[in-house]
Amino acid sequence: MSAGKILLIILAAIAAFVVVLGLWAMGTYNNLVGLQQGMNSQWAQVQNVYQRRADLVGNLVNTVAGAANFEKSTLTAVTDARASVGRVQLPAGAAPTDPAQLAAFEKAQGQLGGALSRLLVVSENYPDLKATANFRDLQAQLEGTENRIAVERGRFNDSVQAYNTAIKSFPAVLIAGMFGHSVHPYFTAAAGAETAPKVQFDFSAKP
Repeated sequence: MSAGKILLIILAAIAAFVVVLGLWAMGTYNNLVGLQQGMNSQWAQVQNVYQRRADLVGNLVNTVAGAANFEKSTLTAVTDARASVGRVQLPAGAAPTDPAQLAAFEKAQGQLGGALSRLLVVSENYPDLKATANFRDLQAQLEGTENRIAVERGRFNDSVQAYNTAIKSFPAVLIAGMFGHSVHPYFTAAAGAETAPKVQFDFSAKP
């Protein structure tokens, strides 16, 4: 076999290898982008349900504020906690990559949840307030929203797990960093977080 033919064979093999490598890189890249977009979409769902809770809390505060002699310190705590959630800066349109940012978001949401629980407990002492249709409607909506938050957080963690596993698996790990793909943090679960908080009222309570 002549040297020319050998050279052509070598060049053809190199070209085939480059094509295969390019197809693999393109497929891997597209897969990572798809997983990333799925994660970002799920993060948007998380933000939506948290925003719904914040809106409901605002409505609840307005409803409770009309009750005679309602504890002002409790209302202030809820209002301040709700405002602190809005001060947490997160990247727009994408799941957070900084664990500290997600931790700050979780902390602020936890403080709002705690203040809301306190408000609902105090509301037990106001039977006239609890008897209003608006209050009962907010009760039902808050309970549903808390359940939704737990569901969407779980789905977000699942999408993060799929994405993180993909970018750390061989051979995708060889190119993930080249295109800006990095590990994302999870929501952490506090003790009892697997059960959504119950929003219940004892209509037999007396002031």
